[in-house]
Amino acid sequence: MLHAQIVTFTISGKIKDAQNGIPVEFASVYIPETALFTESDTNGFFQLALPKKDKYLLKINRLGYQPLEVKLSWKEIVSCKVLVIDLKRKISREVEIISSKEDRESGVREKVESFSMLPSVSGNLESVLPSIALGLRSSAGGELSSQYSVRGGSYDENLVFMNDFEIFRPQLIRNGQQEGLSFPNPDLIKDLKFHSGGFEAKFGDKLSSVLDIRYKNPDTLKGSVTASLLGMSFHLEGTSDGLRLKSSSRKLSYLIGARYKTTRYILSSLDVKGEYTPDFFDFQSFLQYDINRQWKLSWIGNVNRSHFKLLPESSTVAKGSFFQILNLNTVFEGSEDDYFEQNMTGLSLNFISDQSKVPYFMKWSAALYYGHEVERFDILGYYRLVEVEAGNTDEEGKEVKLWGTGTQHVYTRNRLNSLVQHYEWRGAADLDSENDPFGQFVQWGVWYRREHLDDRINEWERLDSAGYSLPLSDSGLQVFNVYKSSHDFYNDKIAIWLQDEMKWKMNSGNLLKINAGLRFHHSALNKERIFNPRLKLEWIPHLSKSNTHIWISTGLYHQAPFYREMRSPDGSLNTDLKAQKSAHYVIGMQREFWMRKLSPSRFKWISEIYYKDLWDVVSYDLENVRIRYSGNNDAEAYAIGWDNRIHGEFVPGAESWVNLSFLRTRERLLGIQHKQHSLESPEGKDIDDVPRPTDQFMALSIFFQDYLPQNENFKMHIQINLASGLPYGLKGSNTVYRNEQSLKAYHRVDIGFSMQLWDRNKSGNKPNSIFRFCRQAWISAEVFNLLKVKNEASISWIRTLYNYQFAIPNYLSSQRLNLRFRVDF
Repeated sequence: MLHAQIVTFTISGKIKDAQNGIPVEFASVYIPETALFTESDTNGFFQLALPKKDKYLLKINRLGYQPLEVKLSWKEIVSCKVLVIDLKRKISREVEIISSKEDRESGVREKVESFSMLPSVSGNLESVLPSIALGLRSSAGGELSSQYSVRGGSYDENLVFMNDFEIFRPQLIRNGQQEGLSFPNPDLIKDLKFHSGGFEAKFGDKLSSVLDIRYKNPDTLKGSVTASLLGMSFHLEGTSDGLRLKSSSRKLSYLIGARYKTTRYILSSLDVKGEYTPDFFDFQSFLQYDINRQWKLSWIGNVNRSHFKLLPESSTVAKGSFFQILNLNTVFEGSEDDYFEQNMTGLSLNFISDQSKVPYFMKWSAALYYGHEVERFDILGYYRLVEVEAGNTDEEGKEVKLWGTGTQHVYTRNRLNSLVQHYEWRGAADLDSENDPFGQFVQWGVWYRREHLDDRINEWERLDSAGYSLPLSDSGLQVFNVYKSSHDFYNDKIAIWLQDEMKWKMNSGNLLKINAGLRFHHSALNKERIFNPRLKLEWIPHLSKSNTHIWISTGLYHQAPFYREMRSPDGSLNTDLKAQKSAHYVIGMQREFWMRKLSPSRFKWISEIYYKDLWDVVSYDLENVRIRYSGNNDAEAYAIGWDNRIHGEFVPGAESWVNLSFLRTRERLLGIQHKQHSLESPEGKDIDDVPRPTDQFMALSIFFQDYLPQNENFKMHIQINLASGLPYGLKGSNTVYRNEQSLKAYHRVDIGFSMQLWDRNKSGNKPNSIFRFCRQAWISAEVFNLLKVKNEASISWIRTLYNYQFAIPNYLSSQRLNLRFRVDF
């Protein structure tokens, strides 16, 4: 009875940054020596149930901010509807689970909500990265692929993290048609950061880039449903309050997302006609449980399935110039059946101290990744290669010459099972004193990883030209290519890293940041030990009207071989392969400016000039999105370029992005004197280096949004991508004269028109609407490949009896219309 008579009431408040007024999330609000505790949400709001007393002592803690004590009387709380609390920053810090909104990032950081209505064929987050990330190019698979290249690196050289869990990709994917849904679910993401090079020691060991994704920390019950001709998705988020599991000291938050995609409608526009059956499914769940104000438990689970089946019937492909037009007509028998399964689960335990003098952070995590990949090909193609009449005469299209007829038989039975265990401990300590202009923020970590890969390869290719099997042999029938191998191996890896971010606030108001780090890595398989120092200097003049930010970064980076790098084209495995290594040199600048005639809002310009020196490189060739490594440290390379991004509101209230990059990346195969065909010498001209397979001189990407002047509910979204063609060389003989040819330039325009059918904040006066239970409702129409451009994805090689090869392009998807409907509730 006594407990029933205790009067309680709820105090509401909002926590803001004292300097800029930005809401502060993850701030702990509690009554000392009690179990009364809560945490501010993404908007800085909090609620706390209190028993009735005459006086209260409220404490607020947040790593990177000065602790605050607030003394209140019961009458003051009752008379104040919302308590507003301003927190003063120390020299702001960036930790894994928090981020200071005042620090200007040298990398690219974006909120994902801006891209919710972006027209996308793949439906993957990676489709927007060329528009926002510096130096990023889409893969040869184009709009059907989620793989990407950064500053001349291969598709395997990019780190992807989700709340500090590293994400792995399938290994046997060979073309964009087979690719399903990538791991990042846009409905669950809060924001992302992208580092194109020169990144910090804490991020890991790969050569090119880091995509660091943060999932939401929900505070209210929300959800969404999206449906289109390409599939559908669903997500739900909320807290234990919505589940009626209220507790004064514990809170559970959850994120659940499911996606289904089918590209049958898109694939029907390809040159290869047949029966396509692509089915891709992904399910994710992310749970967070606040044990108390210092401890938090998180769990992530993911199931990803991709099933691609093709019964090809026929194909007609043309390749032409002003002087010659070739037609390749093929009739097929057989089928392709591929299955890719990726499962992942991870558990992490976070600890944040509430000490006022030296606050510190700890995180323990464990993750398990399992992959099961199967490729099954048995396709027989009967081809006929003819030259037809070119020009505007009546004879146009008439066959002029028969270059070859034959048969190509491809047989594949490949299987790869991968199991990766990952255990990590990381921490951070804020060594800054309250009135000291010099501050330090130290971070460290150690992880252990065990990789188990079980690989079975059985591939062969038979070529027949004009009734003769190639290669010709008097001893009997020869098969053109045969790859048979079996490997089952383990690899244990250990990494230790330490970095210290020092900040010096000078009297003039300028801020100098020095980030020094060191990584150590050991791989048991090849017995290699590597030390990588990294350094970054940043100067932030606080009094600059243009908010200028300048940085210089350098460091050593390596990439220990995982699987594909060790496997040579003949299927053998080189377990002694050394890690590929590089040195990064980056100079960057960020500033804000106005274009008064276009918009009253500020624009942000980010620019970086970089140089990458690479050695112990494993050379490779691209076959669509498949990477064929040599399996040896047989090359040296470099990359140099200039990346620019402008971001702002060309139309008030609608954000847009423009990315322009220039790149030159070259390599030299060790022990090979490279040559270039020349009219002056039949043997060719000696050259020092040759283009790498990702050498793409220019790339331009634009994402632009607009709306009707008199009706902001009707919006237009357009994405434009232009890029130079990727180089390629003669199949089977791409060494001395390496990558001399190039695909045609890539150019594509996707456009979308969306109409907002409902907005609860604007349409509340329509109580009888069918959408009255929703927050928002949208319908959109999207036109993919608006200009009907036949972009080239890769090259097929047709061999004649006299061993002459013709390069016939494989084209990407043509124009398609998509309808999409989205409801947020």
